[in-house]
Amino acid sequence: MHRAGLGHAGAWRIICLPQLLPNRILGIVRREKPVSGAQSNAAMNDLSYRFTARRRLRTRLDSLPPRKPVLIVLHQEHSTPGRVGRLIAERGHALDIRKPRFGDPLPQTMRDHAGAVIFGGPMSANDPDDFVKAETDWIGVCLKEDAPFLGLCLGAQMLARHLGASVYTHAEGRAEIGYYPLSLTEAGHADATATGCIWPDTVYQWHREGFDCPTGAECLATGGDFPVQAIRTGSKAYGLQFHPEVTLAMMCRWSVRAHERTLMPGAQLRHQHLEGWYQYDPPVRAWLDGFLDHWLKEPAKQDSIA
Repeated sequence: MHRAGLGHAGAWRIICLPQLLPNRILGIVRREKPVSGAQSNAAMNDLSYRFTARRRLRTRLDSLPPRKPVLIVLHQEHSTPGRVGRLIAERGHALDIRKPRFGDPLPQTMRDHAGAVIFGGPMSANDPDDFVKAETDWIGVCLKEDAPFLGLCLGAQMLARHLGASVYTHAEGRAEIGYYPLSLTEAGHADATATGCIWPDTVYQWHREGFDCPTGAECLATGGDFPVQAIRTGSKAYGLQFHPEVTLAMMCRWSVRAHERTLMPGAQLRHQHLEGWYQYDPPVRAWLDGFLDHWLKEPAKQDSIA
């Protein structure tokens, strides 16, 4: 088991190299044309925001009462919970990071946790690996105890599988890699009204499998090649096909290390990812901030830093 903020091996850290060296890093990742002055200024402004937010976060955490940790389930050795982890920490919750793929156990009850997030990964919810089945089955603990649960990409597909729905590849081999439109259903509009969260209309995707809406769950949002993009079961369990946790550093890393995915049918080239970030990320960040308040049952913040 790994906990954020500790100095031992395995603790995660967020290192934002693209924000520290925007011209140099973005110029390497995107060779098609140089980074514009506006993009460079936007990256530097984002860096200034992060430093300011960190100082304000320290002040806020000092004034918060102790809160239960949030369980974070990751699937690769060097994965991080990205922006979701940072925003949860800003709310005073420690991050209990576990990686069942590498032998970490999952709790038998959610009594000692404020919620659980299962993140994405390169594997499939249909894979026969023991840890995939164990995680999928374990989701029942959250549902039985009505504990807040959030599945992102693979985590959403695991939720769908647990509820009896199918997870499958696109019939024409298409993928969603990059930014794609998101449309709310009637249930999604009702959820937005109830939670006070304005959903973004374009979100970042990185997947080549989708899922059906399980019986008993509500489809909150739809997309193009993969119609089901967000589901909710009960009041506290959500599955999102997209990646609201992604940071600019994560986007650069994914689009370089898994460059071949950006060449799949339906996928966008990596320079389109970076252009999309500056256009589409602010509404995603604003929505995620409000969504996590609702999901964790936080009172409205007087001084938002996200």
